[in-house]
Amino acid sequence: MKKKRIAIITARGGSKRIPKKNIRSFCGKPILTYSIRAALEADIFDRVMVSTDSEEIAQIALESGAEVPFMRSDATSGDYATTAEVLLEVLAEYEKNGECFDTVCCIYPTAPFVTAQKLRDGIKLLEEQDVDSVVPVAPYSYPPLRAFAPKAGYTVLNFPEYLGARSQDLEPFFHDCGQFYCMQVENFKEKKQIFTDRMLSIEMMETEVQDIDNEMDWKLAELKYQMMVKNYE
Repeated sequence: MKKKRIAIITARGGSKRIPKKNIRSFCGKPILTYSIRAALEADIFDRVMVSTDSEEIAQIALESGAEVPFMRSDATSGDYATTAEVLLEVLAEYEKNGECFDTVCCIYPTAPFVTAQKLRDGIKLLEEQDVDSVVPVAPYSYPPLRAFAPKAGYTVLNFPEYLGARSQDLEPFFHDCGQFYCMQVENFKEKKQIFTDRMLSIEMMETEVQDIDNEMDWKLAELKYQMMVKNYE
């Protein structure tokens, strides 16, 4: 039986560090529209919806081809609401109207590096391996086992036992890309967590990953995006 899938793009309106971050122009288009386009072009979702508390964001989402069947509640619009809480609310609202899903893909609104193929790869891995979730990750650019930290007024090595080890011999570590998550709905509803002990990852290139928390991040993201587009041409 074909699995029923939903893509949920989480885009609240209350960004503090970068005003109107989720709809700010990124390389000529509202940044939110890149996530919507990737989900639609993937052609694997029964629903592509945007969860928001902002009428302005909702209008841009609708114009870009996404659905906004209801507005986000006050409870999930605050600074401390988690992504999991937002997703659970959306799934519950659809269930009230008699619509249930097997697979959910959460896509962040400031994720221009997400492509249709990356979403297809994530969903395929999730469903073929029967795990709780699939998360895109990227390697740390510098080995964390060589990290320093302040201690008692000095700067000290966190892991002095690795001081003499060659970088290529150190265990690799990865971080969440902050772009999208694919999950089995029933497992997610039960555990209410994205990151579980039954999780797999897809490794992304460092040039296609960028946190966007300030103006410098934004400029770096645009440069990386332009480079990615040129590489894909």
